Amino acid sequence: MSHHVGVAGESKGMRGRQTVRDMILSMLAVGVVVWIGYLFLPHDADGDGVRTVEYSVAAASAKRAAPYPLLSPEGLPAQWRATSVTYNPASLGGGKGNAWHLGFVTPAGQYAAVEQSDAKPEDVLKAAVADGEPDGTVDVAGQTWERVQGPKARALTVQSGGATTVLTGTASYEELAELAQALK
Repeated sequence: MSHHVGVAGESKGMRGRQTVRDMILSMLAVGVVVWIGYLFLPHDADGDGVRTVEYSVAAASAKRAAPYPLLSPEGLPAQWRATSVTYNPASLGGGKGNAWHLGFVTPAGQYAAVEQSDAKPEDVLKAAVADGEPDGTVDVAGQTWERVQGPKARALTVQSGGATTVLTGTASYEELAELAQALK
């Protein structure tokens, strides 16, 4: 009788070790696939060293966490390369509210970002465009966006759903409007 127990105990220990080994092997396999993918992807075809990020997963979880309807672009052409993505809840924001950020290199090689926060609208705008001056309005997808022009950057901004959305960067108003059009 006791002999059986020993065998069962032994195989359990074996199984535990095997599971760990399988896990390491599958991680290695995934790593190799990622590495091969990296080798063959035209990730640096232009030689500009832009590191792109995949933002759809981050956007999906930020949408669940944000207390306002969080906007993230869908269906942008591949020439729009996402380079940074963050969502900070107000508890970590240091007065910046619940803040969503998504940065892109645009097709024209400029920078454009989606900044969305439920902090004070003027604070959100000031953080996005230093010394920005009102510069008229533009209608995109049935919504009126305010244009803001600063010495170094420009922006389109709109308030909805308890949050301020600022599309900002060195990109042209045309490119910013294209980004606005894609927001869902």
